Amino acid sequence: MANLRDIRNRIGSVNNTQQITKAMKMVAAAKLRKAQDRMVQTRPYAAKIQDVVGRLVGSSSVDNKLMRPVDEVNNVLMIIVASDRGLCGGFNNNLFKEIEKYIEKNLIEHRENGTLGLVTIGKKATAYFSKRKYNVVEKFPGFFDSLEYDKTSAIMSNATEQFVDGTYDEVFIAFNEFRSVIAQNRKIEKVLPINPETISGDDSKETIDYLFEPDSSAILDQLLPLHLNMQLWKAVLESNAAEQGARMSAMDSATENAKDLERELRLKYNQARQSAITTEISEIVSGAQALSDS
Repeated sequence: MANLRDIRNRIGSVNNTQQITKAMKMVAAAKLRKAQDRMVQTRPYAAKIQDVVGRLVGSSSVDNKLMRPVDEVNNVLMIIVASDRGLCGGFNNNLFKEIEKYIEKNLIEHRENGTLGLVTIGKKATAYFSKRKYNVVEKFPGFFDSLEYDKTSAIMSNATEQFVDGTYDEVFIAFNEFRSVIAQNRKIEKVLPINPETISGDDSKETIDYLFEPDSSAILDQLLPLHLNMQLWKAVLESNAAEQGARMSAMDSATENAKDLERELRLKYNQARQSAITTEISEIVSGAQALSDS
């Protein structure tokens, strides 16, 4: 009977776990809807800013300090956007592996020389890279508890200032781009210095001769920092939506696994119970037979 009691307790534990994972899936689904709405609203704005900046760059010979490449790259900054919470499958670990592969291939000398600085957004990124002796220059654990544009723009503005004053020669952003509920694209993008070729608009579009007031240089001075801030804000929103999708998918799988385990345990319980009943009947029959023989 002790065996039956153990199996019954395990069934109860699995059932409780199933209820928790089901509730977490529903919470993640609700958060995903909000995160997707926010992300979808931001995408056209970010794309339009890039389009305007591209037209300015393509139609003028402006030499902006944010677009000026350096002769020698001595210091590199990478902003990593992860999550604050776990239970979202391989969302964080897959990104971290991709980042380490990229560093191993392209920035290994900077890491070994201590000239690679990391800015970690989210508890998971902070914990992961701090334990592995990376040069984490800024940490933002708990960032997603209150997701605000001002906090994101402050991080990017600081990175832009450090690029301008020569502290860093290149700035990267690493994040998970939302593709679907069950899939994310892991992206590592160089945002500084801004490459005029990648930001320029489509040459196939109709060329319009714009008049800039006061001039294209002054407008670019205002728009380029805004464009950079929007790049990080968009990455944060993409990552947040991808995180909720990954968590919803992971909790759905956990719920299904709990159902399968519960079915197996109930089968074992019924088998053990039937075996115990058969043993009892055999003992009663044997006892009765012994009494009749005597």
